[in-house]
Amino acid sequence: MSMDANHLINTLFPQGAEIDFDGEFFTGTGQVGDKIVAVLGTQGGVYIGVELAHRMAGIVLDTVRNHPGRPILLLVDTKGQRPSRRDELLGINGYMAHLAKCLDLARRQGHRTIGLVWSQAVSGGFLASSLLADECYALPDAEVRVMNLPAMSRVTKIPLERLEALSLDNPVFAPGVENYRRMGAIRDFWQGDLAACLATALDSPTGPDRRRAHGLEREGRLMAYKVAERVRHDPV
Repeated sequence: MSMDANHLINTLFPQGAEIDFDGEFFTGTGQVGDKIVAVLGTQGGVYIGVELAHRMAGIVLDTVRNHPGRPILLLVDTKGQRPSRRDELLGINGYMAHLAKCLDLARRQGHRTIGLVWSQAVSGGFLASSLLADECYALPDAEVRVMNLPAMSRVTKIPLERLEALSLDNPVFAPGVENYRRMGAIRDFWQGDLAACLATALDSPTGPDRRRAHGLEREGRLMAYKVAERVRHDPV
C-alpha cells in the first residue's frame, strides 16, 4: 500500500485528526473511539539529526507533562540518524539516547506507545523511536533495516559473500520487514482497515515485552529468549 503522510493520517483517523506539518516532521492528535492519541511522525525518508531528535523528545515530554496517560503513536519514515560530522560533534548519540529515554519515561508513566513503520525505517532513527514503543507494527511494503550488508561487511570484516549467504536463511543478517517480523521486532503487519488495526492495538492488554518470545516462536531469534531466561532465573 503506497501512500503519503496525509493519506496515512486520514486512513488511521477517520473520526478526525489535527496534525501540523512542518517539512518532513509532523505532530498533533487524532481521535480513535473515545480516545485522543498523540501523534508524531516523519516523512520523506528524513535523516534524524540533533534538532529533530530533540524536538521529538520535547513533544513526548510535553505529552507526559500535560496529558497524563494519553497514548502516543509514532509514525516512522526515516533513513536513520543524520550522517554528518556536525551532528557527531554535537553528540547525536546523546540526543538519540535522550529520545529513547523520554519514550521509556512515557511508558513507565502509563502512556501506551505504539510504533508504525509506514515507509522505511533504518538504523538509529528506528532503534531510538518506534522500536522503543510498547509494540511496533509495519505496513507490508515498508522497508526495515539497521545496516545494509556492504556496510556490515566493512564494519565486521566478514566478506560480503559470506554475509549474503548467511542472509538467505538467517533473518538477523537480512534486511526486510518480514525478517524483522520473524525476529520479533515487528509485532505484526497492518493491512486493510488501518483504523481498526490501530483501535485493536490501543485496546489490547499491556504486559511483559514479548519480542524475544516472538522471535523464538517465529524461528527468527533462537537464543535471545533462552539466554534472557537463564540470566533472569539462574543464580550467579
